[in-house]
Amino acid sequence: MSQNSQMLPQLDSFLEQKKISLKLYQIIQNFHANYRQAISNLPNPEKNWENFDLLIKLILEHQQNPHQFSIFHRSIRKPFDYYQFGLDFFRPFIDFKKSKINGLDALQSIQTQLKNGENVVLLANHQIEPDPQVLSLLLEKIDPRLAEDMIIFAGHRVLYDPMAVPMSLGCNLLCIYSKKHISYPPEEKANKIQHNQRTLKQLQVLLNEGGHCIYVAPSGGRDRPDAEGKFAPAPFDPQSVELFWLLGQQAERPTHFYPLALLTHHLMPPPTNVEKELGEKRTINFTPVYLAFGDEVDMNNFPESENLDKKSKRDKRASYIWERVCECYMDFPKKLT
Repeated sequence: MSQNSQMLPQLDSFLEQKKISLKLYQIIQNFHANYRQAISNLPNPEKNWENFDLLIKLILEHQQNPHQFSIFHRSIRKPFDYYQFGLDFFRPFIDFKKSKINGLDALQSIQTQLKNGENVVLLANHQIEPDPQVLSLLLEKIDPRLAEDMIIFAGHRVLYDPMAVPMSLGCNLLCIYSKKHISYPPEEKANKIQHNQRTLKQLQVLLNEGGHCIYVAPSGGRDRPDAEGKFAPAPFDPQSVELFWLLGQQAERPTHFYPLALLTHHLMPPPTNVEKELGEKRTINFTPVYLAFGDEVDMNNFPESENLDKKSKRDKRASYIWERVCECYMDFPKKLT
């Protein structure tokens, strides 16, 4: 059995020819070392190396011919199936025997509403880059079509980070610049605002069509560990929640809102701090993962929503939904074993 990627010589050649940056080269090399350790105790290591080699091949191809993402990127399934590749890459690292989905009654309601041509917005926490692949893998035996058709509201980094692009090409994406990144660098802020406006117009078109399930993380990014290294859902931004609520009200088809909790961080842990520059270190581990769908939220009438002014009600709505996500999250195991 080979203990290394067969793509390493080509990677060296690309560096020598200055077709890739030294930073990207080092990130791939570090990931290679971690990957080798991660698969050492997994079955079918040869197949896993094939997946790793294919990832590097796709990264290098993108460096030569970058894909130009549209405002609404639809998953590319032909001639190469990027969606299936994303599932195949992460599947060996998920402990399906211990993984679990909670809230199957809520999931059934979601399925019914989508079949009726109505929209569903999943207001969720977000922990790792491959959260979309985790969602697909856990829903694969329950409703694979739901996972395949799901639209991910994502940050711009997934379009430009070379390590993320091969996975992004397999997702249905609406990308937006979050508050954390919209002002950096300052000279690009106006263009980023314009991009966000176009994205929201496209979202309105989709909501008017109906029958769409949209995943959005109103925190504006991934959950980060606290001082003790523990993860918890990051608070939701009231303006983000309000925006989706208003667009849903304006849509020609009914739009429903559900809390969704994910516990996925151990699969590919995020950096401790938010990084402005592209190019973060990647590590991967074999682990169980968990999802929990909460019951539909009444966006107009929720606890302590009476007699509030507009801003106070907006803030309370966001905190209430976040609390619902946290409740779902608290039902997950405290330790991943």
